[in-house]
Amino acid sequence: MERDIEQLNSALNSVKVLRSNVRRIFDSVSNGLRADHGDDGKENKFITELQEILTTVNTNLRDVEGSVANLTTPGGPFSLGNTTYLSQETTLERQALYGQLVNSYKWTDKIREYSALAGNILAANSFNKSYKTFSTTKRRKTQTSNHNVSPEVIENIITNVDRLFPDITLTTSRPFVANPLIQASLGRVLRGHIAFKGLMIEWVVVKAHGESTDIWTESRYKVFRKVTENCHAAMCHFHSPMMPELAVRSFMHWFHSYQNLFSVPCKRCGNHLHNNLPPTWRDLRTLEPYHEECK
Repeated sequence: MERDIEQLNSALNSVKVLRSNVRRIFDSVSNGLRADHGDDGKENKFITELQEILTTVNTNLRDVEGSVANLTTPGGPFSLGNTTYLSQETTLERQALYGQLVNSYKWTDKIREYSALAGNILAANSFNKSYKTFSTTKRRKTQTSNHNVSPEVIENIITNVDRLFPDITLTTSRPFVANPLIQASLGRVLRGHIAFKGLMIEWVVVKAHGESTDIWTESRYKVFRKVTENCHAAMCHFHSPMMPELAVRSFMHWFHSYQNLFSVPCKRCGNHLHNNLPPTWRDLRTLEPYHEECK
């Protein structure tokens, strides 16, 4: 990404230089013969000056072509069908619909990508138990689903997590009746919104203090959006249908490592900032901080 930005800046600078020298040509032609050309051979001096500017413009044009050739080709436009005609509406209320549709398509594509990654991770961590050794006449005991448990069981797990990490402030609400929503505050660093589905962590959003508590809206700060993406990866990594309480404790232990998000340097490069961001990734085993590019 950084290399693409540098190439784009180089191409824009080349276009800027080309436009400046083209303007010199028009200025020279419009001014014609000037007094500083002298009285002797002023026509030849004018032609020589014009040829030099044209040679410079030709060189600038080659530079622009080379810079543009190095740029990464952008992806194709979103195919929104007949809704593309909304951008041609003259009514201000309808003009805004096109931008909202584009954002909706982007969000849908992102959900599809996350779902595919989560499905691959869950498939790799699946717990398949074979019952071939049991007699076919013996009735198997029905196991309780992790999504259908009593609120008291969930409350006990949250209480144990609260005792395990005293420097994390937990606030529990139940907007979805049986399934709780936890707000986990790491001091003044950040605040995580963790939604449960029974004993399983279903959704995580990390925001700054003072931002809205809506769990479906991303943070307006890039650093917390990166942390949210990493929380989704960790949520899938620690997923364990057979040991849900251990999965919750493991995730909270990993989440607790973000208490020094803005104070510790990257374990690999030793810098606090890279691309204007602190180390937003925490190793899933060692909890050591890394930049996204250094992990």
